Amino acid sequence: MNIGIVCYPTFGGSGVVATELGKALALKGHRVHFITYSQPVRLDFFNENLFYHEVFIPPYPLFQFPPYELALASKMVDIVQNEKLDVLHVHYAIPHASAAYMAKQILRTKGIQIPVITTLHGTDITLVGKDASYEPVVTFSINQSDAVTSVSADLKDETYRYFAIEKDIEVIPNFINLERFKKQRKEHFRAAIAPEGEKLLIHTSNFRSVKRVDDVVHIFAGVREQMPVKLLLVGDGPDRPRIEKLCRELGHCQDVRFLGKMEAVEEVLSISDLFLMPSEKESFGLAALEAMACEVPVISTNAGGIPELNVHGLTGMVSNIGDVADMVKNALYVLRDDNLPRFKAAARTHAEEFAVEKIVPRYEACYQRAIDAVLAGV
Repeated sequence: MNIGIVCYPTFGGSGVVATELGKALALKGHRVHFITYSQPVRLDFFNENLFYHEVFIPPYPLFQFPPYELALASKMVDIVQNEKLDVLHVHYAIPHASAAYMAKQILRTKGIQIPVITTLHGTDITLVGKDASYEPVVTFSINQSDAVTSVSADLKDETYRYFAIEKDIEVIPNFINLERFKKQRKEHFRAAIAPEGEKLLIHTSNFRSVKRVDDVVHIFAGVREQMPVKLLLVGDGPDRPRIEKLCRELGHCQDVRFLGKMEAVEEVLSISDLFLMPSEKESFGLAALEAMACEVPVISTNAGGIPELNVHGLTGMVSNIGDVADMVKNALYVLRDDNLPRFKAAARTHAEEFAVEKIVPRYEACYQRAIDAVLAGV
């Protein structure tokens, strides 16, 4: 197949999943064309089946804000026509699904029928999409898609609950490259960070309020009262200055390391003992899956789609949102020497259920059904 993928090119979950999907499809022999405003951060290797097309928005003084959706739709039309695409797969509804609908209508006037697959990732539904400024367009563009997928059953249910969606939504969970995300031998790295054999807790996120990074620090502080531990914070975002201030106020700076954005996060996960995800909302929890694949059990909330991934008592433990005391108790239980090896092994085993080799064929089947339906005039 000749596939167009539209996504945000950032470290966010939707961009990461879209890019990894495209790479996996290219390795299977499909031709994959990424259409976005800059090269995706995970598009980091050469393959003869991978192509990148930049959406350029020429400056014009009339516009207070650059009309990205129009430029994106025009670029889709161009690439579909000239690269003879079979299908367009847009990740994150806003504004990609509506831009794809516009492109589809333009192409129809040129005698070209192109199916559009829309994948819902989370905040495009749970946060941004609910805003009255966007809801009618989001609802319309989802219903006009030829196929719709979501990354968790919880997100599917929430989409039906808050939007008048008439389309069937297929749940295709996020996936993991188990060759990349696996425990690596990094003993020298661990010895440098935890020279006294301290347990290592880790959190990775975009440091936004929904991630509740304050709770991460308070969980760490509670565990630290009971046993020697250190905390690794990976990522960056608007809450980072406040979190740094909180660490200073608690007097824990010497045991907390801010590592910033890291591309090779699997190296840090390989030396960690416990992953903290006290999020207020997660449609799937891709960061937790990456940790589990590296044999790191998870302490999380029961928010959104997380319980579909982090199985309580098996791969880690779940608590109610904001229940720091319970998460401290659970962390101490998992970190016990007689429990930790069992949780580590189970985390990896469960992560294998989300291997890229198991999930990508489901997208291929989705594409083929949509292509067949268009060809049949359905």
